[in-house]
Amino acid sequence: MFNLFDYENAARELIEPAAFGYQVGGANDELTLRENRRAWDDIAVRYRTMVDVSTRSLATTVLGTPVSMPVLVAPTAMQKLAHPDGEIGMARAAEQAGTLMIVSTTATIGLAEVAASTPAPKWFQVYIYQSREYTQRLIERAVAAGYQALVLTVDAPFLGRRERDIRNGFTLPTGMHIANAEISGMDVVPDATADASGLMQHFRGLHDPSLTPKDIAWLRDLSGLPIVVKGIVRGDDAVRAIEHGASAIVVSNHGGRQLDTSVATARVLAEVVTAVDGRGEVYVDGGIRRGTDVLKALALGARAVLLGRPPVWGLAVDGTAGARHVLELIREEFDLAMALAGCRTVDEITADLIAS
Repeated sequence: MFNLFDYENAARELIEPAAFGYQVGGANDELTLRENRRAWDDIAVRYRTMVDVSTRSLATTVLGTPVSMPVLVAPTAMQKLAHPDGEIGMARAAEQAGTLMIVSTTATIGLAEVAASTPAPKWFQVYIYQSREYTQRLIERAVAAGYQALVLTVDAPFLGRRERDIRNGFTLPTGMHIANAEISGMDVVPDATADASGLMQHFRGLHDPSLTPKDIAWLRDLSGLPIVVKGIVRGDDAVRAIEHGASAIVVSNHGGRQLDTSVATARVLAEVVTAVDGRGEVYVDGGIRRGTDVLKALALGARAVLLGRPPVWGLAVDGTAGARHVLELIREEFDLAMALAGCRTVDEITADLIAS
């Protein structure tokens, strides 16, 4: 495999079609899904020359945690759909690559088991559920398991209409469960219906559409952990999150899986960075497939990027080794992009690299 697109094509042949459709698809006409990718391609780089780039360092930190590169593993659901090792295989790949994994609430292996699989630092992605008691118990489990931050997803009061999943009748295979939902009694995803996938029905019974910024402070006080707010595409929303206790923002439109025709993340990243104004870290996901995308994201002000679908494709192809190779491919591309742009460290990736 030479790049992340090769892994997508290979995974397409290995993952059961309905499951692959769930992993690769977006909402409605999938316009945002495509625009996320196109927006990175539309950005041109004003590279520097005559800089000694014979040695380079890709290392950085996220909320004080050292990582070998500014690429984190995004929270992606139900990874056993790709490979039997699921989230544990992914955690091992992230550790071997020297980076940080964000474990999804909607995982097929329990949060404590994933945390115990490697000593590497991990963050835990959470939703606010209709039952605050269930939410509190889930957070208490995450704290006890040693997760170092909570990533609160705020762009899913309801699940977007994912027509691929409805057409394919997507649900979890027999014997596969959403492990962290066990304490709610909703760990088994129901069968699909004529107008809803099994996952859509699962969400309807759990997610709280009344979430507001005050819930950020509630989570922070409950857990004692930094709160990262994921799903922001506006500067004013980012400010509200920071003012209510968020330590970081993820500029994200849920990979184009929620509100179709929503703005691409690359097009609003600079706005959010400006609005946050150094009061918290800013990360970004959505359509990132090349090392040049990472370079552009940092030049626009991101501290790091989150990579979602591609590591899952790597997992499908070759388990932990495949997921790690995906991370190493984007590391190599980013390293080369830095050198060709005249940057020796991530601190030298600055806004003047972006062509206006």
